[in-house]
Order: sequence, then structure tokens, then C-alpha cells
Amino acid sequence: MTTRGGCLCGAVRFAASGESTHPTLCHCESCRRSTGAPAVAWTTFARGGFRFTAGTPAEHRSSPGVARTFCSRCGSALTYARDELPDEIDVIVAALDEPEGHPPADETWCDERLAWMDRVGTLPRFPGARGEKVTKPKR
Repeated sequence: MTTRGGCLCGAVRFAASGESTHPTLCHCESCRRSTGAPAVAWTTFARGGFRFTAGTPAEHRSSPGVARTFCSRCGSALTYARDELPDEIDVIVAALDEPEGHPPADETWCDERLAWMDRVGTLPRFPGARGEKVTKPKR
């Protein structure tokens, strides 16, 4: 099985062979700041089966022992790797071509979770842009 993905502009593409593990929704401040999102969905692949197939991502050492990659052209965040876990690489689920197949199994760094995230499931929902017909949240 091969999972593929890439950045928003398409300059950087990747492929990962094998099953993913540890799908999570991370709430840590570092992930939030590096992506500009209130939480980030990740899944883990064996580093030996992961490769960039087009382009070369930029790398940022966001904290000691941590390397994050992103597209230097469009800014899309792509991966997270810890030096202490040399056999694993975390990939942002939203960067996958088929993200629906990798739903989070848990949430991490909940002590840093934004308090207003509790309201997300109760907000009005629009099928497209705001101003279109509102749908009620499913509960």
C-alpha cells in the first residue's frame, strides 16, 4: 500500500509505503504556530518507507531534536520528525491525497488545547462559503 500527498501548490510531493500508525489530533502550541491551525491531525509512517517524490522541502528545527518540513514556495507544512525516533516520520493528514482514510484515534497535548475548540461541533455549518444555506450540526 502506498499513500501519497503533497503541498498546496504541488511543488513538493511524497509517497509512503505501508500502513500508517498513531493517527492523532495535536493541540500543542508548536504545531498550532507552525501551521496556523487550531489543531493539527498527524499520522505516522516508517521513515524507511517515506520519500519525497517531487521537489525538496525546506526544513525548520522548531525545537531541540525536532525537524519540520514545509514547502518553501507555498508554505504548506508537511512532516515532523524527532531525532530520538529515527525510524518514524509524522505526516500532516491534510497534506495526504486521501485524508479521509486517516481519522484521528486520539487527541494529544490537550493541556494546550484552545478552550473555544469545545464549541466547534455546535457552530452553524455552511456547505461552502459563509452566507450560503446554513445546516445544523449533526449530533
